[in-house]
Amino acid sequence: MKKVFAAAVLSTGFACVAYAQQSITVELADTETASLGTATFTQGAKDVTIVLDLKGLTPGEHALHLHTTPECTGWTLASAGQHFNPTNKAHGLKNPEGPHAGDLGNFTVAANGTAKTTLTATGITLAPDAPNSVFAKGGTALIIHEGKDDMMTDPEGGVGERIGCAAIKK
Repeated sequence: MKKVFAAAVLSTGFACVAYAQQSITVELADTETASLGTATFTQGAKDVTIVLDLKGLTPGEHALHLHTTPECTGWTLASAGQHFNPTNKAHGLKNPEGPHAGDLGNFTVAANGTAKTTLTATGITLAPDAPNSVFAKGGTALIIHEGKDDMMTDPEGGVGERIGCAAIKK
């Protein structure tokens, strides 16, 4: 009996370790479907790491958000819906009444139009059945905006147009 119990504990522990290493890579495209590069989401113990490897963007700061619908169609990318916000909080990582789960912060694009950086997201998960999962209700969309997020202003932080998108689905 003790051996069976120990095996169950060990196999459960290995399952948790394997789950913690779960990752997904998505391809981002602009409004004309030209590739902008990739974003790799990796589940950690308490957060998700997002590694960006991007090209073809305007130099400067850009906001990164998750939106509610895993669609990237049309020149405005409006098909991606609103910000992913399963907890109904205000927008902004610096907002005392926020943030949305989909508020991922800003990243900087170099003078040559590339960005290779890592962001950490504490409000999301890759766990498929969690309400704050990137796969919730069929999935989400990762959106790059033309400007930076002021991290305070509801509903979108003054980020400007949507210029890049990737659908995130199982």
